[in-house]
This record gives sequence, structure tokens and C-alpha cells, in this order.
Amino acid sequence: MKYRTALLIVFLVVFADQALKIYIKTHFANGDDVRIIGDWFRLHFIENEGMAYGMKLSESPIGKIVLSSFRLIAVFAGFFFMKRLVNKGYSKGLLICGSLVLAGALGNLLDSMFYGLIFTESPYSCFSGNYDSITSLLRDHNKDAVASFTSFGTGYGHFLTGKVVDMFYFPVISTTLPTWVPFWGGGSFVFFEPVFNIADAAISIGIITLLLFQKKLLEMPSEAIESGSNSEQHSSKESGLDLQ
Repeated sequence: MKYRTALLIVFLVVFADQALKIYIKTHFANGDDVRIIGDWFRLHFIENEGMAYGMKLSESPIGKIVLSSFRLIAVFAGFFFMKRLVNKGYSKGLLICGSLVLAGALGNLLDSMFYGLIFTESPYSCFSGNYDSITSLLRDHNKDAVASFTSFGTGYGHFLTGKVVDMFYFPVISTTLPTWVPFWGGGSFVFFEPVFNIADAAISIGIITLLLFQKKLLEMPSEAIESGSNSEQHSSKESGLDLQ
């Protein structure tokens, strides 16, 4: 697999991720929930200041900047590392997984880097609601509660402090736990509760696939093994000549 193919995968994932985020950000009020397939597949617009699936490194603004800076360094390092894997001839499967993880990291990084600079705020408010379709949302909700593009640098935040846009919600199971369940008995239970985006999904797919098939995907390419063996033999011969 060529390096440009890996870059193409990264570009396509990031493009799809950003296109959907921008649409949601500029058409949904924060908290809007739209049914796509029944009650178990919805578009639910929320923003988070942390990692994948809404997790946070810290509640303070410094924590957000540290996380975004780490992402920035990791993404640059990821492109360099991907180039090395391609040059060493690792499997296509490993490179695809790596490309998905890299694309996901870059997709969420772009939110953190630029969204605070180019968008107005999307405050969670009473204007958000539940809708049966995107058509009904666009017709009935308060458009004044929706964010819009603004002049660069005049948005709701600063560089590296933008909020990550999430929208996919799959409450496949929504029920009340039996009273005999320790600690949580009688409370509500939702599976799968986290709200996520395309970037989060790409990272999860890449990492889970690597974990499930790591033995096969991380196997050293035969060409690299043969090259290393030939180098050792060549070094041994040179050492033998030196001893004589």
C-alpha cells in the first residue's frame, strides 16, 4: 500500500467528519434531537471540550489546551510514523487501521484548533427539542439559537480551545433497572449512551481492529526480516575477515 493511499483515507474520513460537523453546528441548536431510525438511531447535537465520547482530561481551560497541544504533536508524529510503516512494507490492514486512527485524531483536532475562532456560540438552551425528522427540525425550531460562521478570530473561543461537535446517538436499549440491582436499582439505563462523531468512530474501529487482529496485522514484513537477516550475515562475514 502506498503512502498516498493512506493519505487519501485520512482525507476522506476527515472530509466526511468535518462536513457533517459543520452542517450540525450551523443547523441544529445545542441539544436538538432528531429521530433517524425509530428511537434507537438519532442525531443529537452536543459539544464537548475533551476526548472521544465526551471524556475530559481536566475541567480547567489549561486541561483543554494541554489536550489539544498533545493531539497536535501526536498527529504530526502520526504522519511521520505512517510514512515509516509504508516504507517498511507493513500489511495493508495495519496501514488502514493506522490511517483511521490518524484521521480520527486529526478530525477532532481541527474542532479544537479552529471552531472557537470561526463559529459563534452554541449555548445549550430551552430552544432545543425533539423532532421526528430533520425537515421538522428545520421548520419548527428557533433559528436564532443556531450557531453561524463569523469573522476569523471573533468566535466563541481561542486557538486550541474549540469544542468538539458530536451527533451520533444510539440508545439501543432504554429501560429501568430492576430494584434488586445493587446501587443502581430502580434507575434508568441506556445502552449505548455516549454521543460521538465520525472521528470517534474511526479511532474506535482502527484500535479495536488492531486489538482483535494484532498478531496478524503487526507481523514483521517478510522482506524486512530477510533484509535484517542478510545484514546480520554480512556483518558476521566482515567481522570474520577483520579477525583474520
